Amino acid sequence: MSSPSDRVLNAGVLGATGTVGQRFIVLLSQNPMFRIHSLGASERSSGKPYSSATKWKMSELMPAEARNVVVKACDPALFAGCDVIFSGLDASVAGDIEKAFFEANFAVFSNAKNYRMAPNVPLCVPVVNTDHYALIAGQRAEMGLTKGFIVTNSNCSTSGLVVPLKALQDKFGPLKRVVVTTLQAISGAGYPGVASLDILDNIVPLISGEEPKIEEEVLKILGGINADASACAPLSDLRVSATCNRVPVVDGHTECANVEFAGPPPTIDEIKQCLREYTCEAQTLGCYSAPAQVIHVTEEEDRPQPRLDRNAGEGMSVTVGRIRPCPVFHVKFTLLVHNTVLGAAGASILNAEYAAKKGLI
Repeated sequence: MSSPSDRVLNAGVLGATGTVGQRFIVLLSQNPMFRIHSLGASERSSGKPYSSATKWKMSELMPAEARNVVVKACDPALFAGCDVIFSGLDASVAGDIEKAFFEANFAVFSNAKNYRMAPNVPLCVPVVNTDHYALIAGQRAEMGLTKGFIVTNSNCSTSGLVVPLKALQDKFGPLKRVVVTTLQAISGAGYPGVASLDILDNIVPLISGEEPKIEEEVLKILGGINADASACAPLSDLRVSATCNRVPVVDGHTECANVEFAGPPPTIDEIKQCLREYTCEAQTLGCYSAPAQVIHVTEEEDRPQPRLDRNAGEGMSVTVGRIRPCPVFHVKFTLLVHNTVLGAAGASILNAEYAAKKGLI
């Protein structure tokens, strides 16, 4: 006998014509848990077949099941029949639209920043902190909803960083300080993104607003929730400093991290073993998108590299290499995350898979 979590869910995608929306459509077309039901975008795209409304930028071909879907305005009344809503909307418009879908009793999984730091909204990297889903009951009670809620995924660079940090925190106790320098791919800027004259033969040492996002989001994700599960309880003792750079790579964010433990530091071999052995609840539940190995530890001295490692675990794994002692902190390493998969659409989809497995959808 099949369980409710085994049924195919009708998915709606907001911001479907943008690059994050396109990644949602590629991943959903490959996922047996979902059926592409409704696609939403701006008024100028509504009423057109998706193939006519979209300037396709993915390396994969446009999925056949999306080509002839007529694009709708992002109005909850037009998305009847959807079990789940994925939002790839730009932050400039996401706030009001996502709120409207939530209040209309839809389960909303957002890639936008608007509700990430709201105290009662899970900011969830699905291989890290699914325990924050305990906040959903309070969201529903506050609004008198039976099915609706909002879950957000993190900033694309945050998503990669918190995975090894979570493994280290769980195994060895609290962390004291983290310094991270990111080398972020151009796909993270969307389309048309960074001008070619700015990025070719160049590195841009500024991504506006990115550094405080990382510094704040890490504390919320690695923290807990309060006693009555009404709000998150971000870490108060950890200090995070981020420096963000845009580099001429298409996909895959590279991050160089330095970590100091609050207590006696583990050995490098203990750290490597901890990272290799890290598992998450999404794996235990058998979620389709959960990677077989959450963290790939590479021993090659010149890895990870974006072109070689970004698709580890179909883009849902984090690759960590160059793990070595740090003369200032305790350990330093380089990590790589696929910024549009685990760092964006893939995280939202795995979040939804997890929610379905837990009977929340």
